[in-house]
Order: sequence, then structure tokens, then C-alpha cells
Amino acid sequence: QPAALVAVSKTFAADDIRPVLQAGQRVFGENRVQEAEAKWPGLKAEFPGVELHLIGPLQSNKAADAVALFDVIQTVDREKIAAELAREMKKQGRAPKLFVQVNTGLEPQKAGIDPRQALAFITRCRDVHGLAIEGLMAIPPADENPGPHFALLAKLAKEAGLSSLSMGMSGDYETALAFGASHVRVGSAIFGGR
Repeated sequence: QPAALVAVSKTFAADDIRPVLQAGQRVFGENRVQEAEAKWPGLKAEFPGVELHLIGPLQSNKAADAVALFDVIQTVDREKIAAELAREMKKQGRAPKLFVQVNTGLEPQKAGIDPRQALAFITRCRDVHGLAIEGLMAIPPADENPGPHFALLAKLAKEAGLSSLSMGMSGDYETALAFGASHVRVGSAIFGGR
């Protein structure tokens, strides 16, 4: 099936997002739980069928809010978050789809699990926390060729038996698609510069 286009609406107000919804786009990505809470409950009520993705790092104290608002959480990357999400999903009776974020470039400032620990972590998410993991997500280093990073993510997904790959942004989504992306995250190419 064709890759899903995740329109990255972070930093844009509801009035900027509405025309994109009116044009038929239904899959959106936000970086911050609080910012999304300010605009999406209203937009979701106005436009049925929206699928909202959290694509920014998740703090454990925001897990309850994230489970309540988001349909997909792409940034599961550590034990504490997995445990917190499992607890909230049970409590709220909601089951957002979950992706594990992998730090393919091992960048210290970036969220995501070390690729060498990814498979063990996915197994723990499943076996210890009872979480169904849908796929993997990565943001390659800005100054490197993204191809090898996308290839690594695809390889890890295959080893873990996962079919969804969230990779590629406005500048490199074509490369990501060539490596089998199921979701590309495009902001500036849709909304213009921030």
C-alpha cells in the first residue's frame, strides 16, 4: 500500500491547519503534547477521521495526556515510557498504535534507543509491558546521507517482524520511500517555512 503522508503541523495554529484538512489530509504529526492539546480536540471534532501522531519525544509525566489525544505515538524509546504507556492504555481503555524510535546516528542530543539495543527493547515492550509495537521511527543526522540510516531501520524492522517504518522528512522523503518507508513526515513542503 502507498506510504502515509504525515503532515507535520507543529508550530502551526488551527487556522493554518484547517485548509489542509479541508483539502482532505487526515494524518498529522505534532511534536509536543501540550501544543497539540490546545488545537486538536477542536479540529478532531470538526473533521472526522483524523489520525494524530506524536512525533516528538515523550516525557513520562505526559503519557496520560498523550494516550488520551494521540492515535499513534511514534517515540517510544525507553523502559520508563513503555511502562507508563502500558499503564495509561489499560486505565483509559485506549490503544494508540506505537512505534519505537531508534537513534540510528547515536546522537547524544537526540531521543531514540541505541540501534544495538532496539530488538531487545521491542521484545521487552511486547513481553514485559504487553505493548503491541507497530513499527520503527528514526530521524537521521542532518549532515549525513540518510540512506544508510534508512537501510538500518528497515533491517531492524525486518528482524523484529515489523512492517511499518516512519522515516523521511521534507528533504529526504524520496530516499526514505526507496528504502520502504510506510510513513513520511512532511511539514515545510506542505505548510511552508515556520
